[in-house]
Amino acid sequence: MLSRRGFLSTLAAPLAAQKQKMNVIVILADDLGAMDLTCYGSRYHETPNLDDLAASGVQFNQAYAACPVCSPTRASLMTGKYPARLHLTDWIPGRRQWAGSKLLFLPFEQQLPLKETTLAEVMKAAGYTTGSIGKWHLGGQGFSPADQGFDFNIAGTERGSPPSYFPPYPLPGVEARSETDYLTDNLAARAVQFIEANKDKPFFLYLPHFAVHTPLQARREKTDKYQRKAGSVRAQSEPVYAAMLESLDDAVGAVVDKVEEAGLKDRTAILFLSDNGGLRFEGARKTAVTDNSPLRAGKGHLFEGGIRIPMIVRWPGVTKAGTSNDTPVCSIDVLPTVADLLGLTAGNVDGVTIAPLLRGGKRVKRDALFWHYPHYSNQGGSPGAAVRDGDWKLIEFYEDGRLELFNVKVDYKEKLNLVNRQPAIAKKLHAKLKQWREAVGAVMPQVNPNYDAAKADQGLTGFEKPTPPA
Repeated sequence: MLSRRGFLSTLAAPLAAQKQKMNVIVILADDLGAMDLTCYGSRYHETPNLDDLAASGVQFNQAYAACPVCSPTRASLMTGKYPARLHLTDWIPGRRQWAGSKLLFLPFEQQLPLKETTLAEVMKAAGYTTGSIGKWHLGGQGFSPADQGFDFNIAGTERGSPPSYFPPYPLPGVEARSETDYLTDNLAARAVQFIEANKDKPFFLYLPHFAVHTPLQARREKTDKYQRKAGSVRAQSEPVYAAMLESLDDAVGAVVDKVEEAGLKDRTAILFLSDNGGLRFEGARKTAVTDNSPLRAGKGHLFEGGIRIPMIVRWPGVTKAGTSNDTPVCSIDVLPTVADLLGLTAGNVDGVTIAPLLRGGKRVKRDALFWHYPHYSNQGGSPGAAVRDGDWKLIEFYEDGRLELFNVKVDYKEKLNLVNRQPAIAKKLHAKLKQWREAVGAVMPQVNPNYDAAKADQGLTGFEKPTPPA
């Protein structure tokens, strides 16, 4: 027979478990397109672990990155703010000025300012152990993850891509496990170690993989499998990219398995998303890396293919397995959502909590979503801005002030420019976009006085022709 003390101790155990804080893992893929996962419709790529994660949580079908390139989106995720407000609007360090651009190179922040409050700092203040394992690309010495609220930093530097996915790795804290090691596998193993080391205390793990960013390098056995499969489908057919994505999927599976093995499944939230749309063309490359069809264009563009991303959330006790949601959400929503569900203060942010959507709702308290990308991208994109308000999306191109208006609910391919058919809507959205730019202090590019039309293309591919008004 239990004594009173024994009875109370057995009662205290489940009560203590109930009071344990929810762990949070944010996994960020690099350059992963909205249509790249099997659960999003790919018939070439194989992503069973991410498909399982989606089946166990909420799959967002209209999720957006805050920018069509990497560093600004990463800053938005860390701070909950638009890149335009942060004045961090392009990949770091950005592209050099060239004579063939109508607009001048626009200087921008070369690191995430220390004055900003990051998600890691919010979590650390709440008693969480915080770790960043993978790509940082938000500043070097003095602005590293260790300077922005993380207790541990593995692989995070100012660089945006690894020299190689095979050893040796010139990355802090990353040691090759063998001559045949692979970076994506290595980072997954470090994440598993982090979970094991912190399983008895609340933790926040930020796992920003380098994959599937270039250089295109993958394990030979995986590449061979997709090489045999290439041509069996009409859209995606790059075998090395597919193999890299399978390794990324394996890495996600390793983390999910470790969470379950450690008995943490019921108190560990997992969020998975990408930093921009899938890469199609870059530099002088003539063949597509991936295909975002039916979405238009890709990384570096403000069309849907450049900013639409996959996003999956599994939050125990909140999300219902096997659900999907078509409400537009954005990378700026990660911080306020995590803070809301943990009962923490998000501070002044541009994002909104999407907790109501995770619980099965269809709306959030937001007026519209905005983008400001005043740069020329390496993928052929030109400076511009965009706003999505309900089913309507307006794009403004800064070179000539051209406007393109689409109803993305029915025309998600963005083929029918309705700017002349719906002038009132175009005018309203343009006014809203200009008002937002002023509110966030967006910096506008200036005309290049030395513009040389003969050098306009600079050997780049991926340019999108203007869509004539219908």
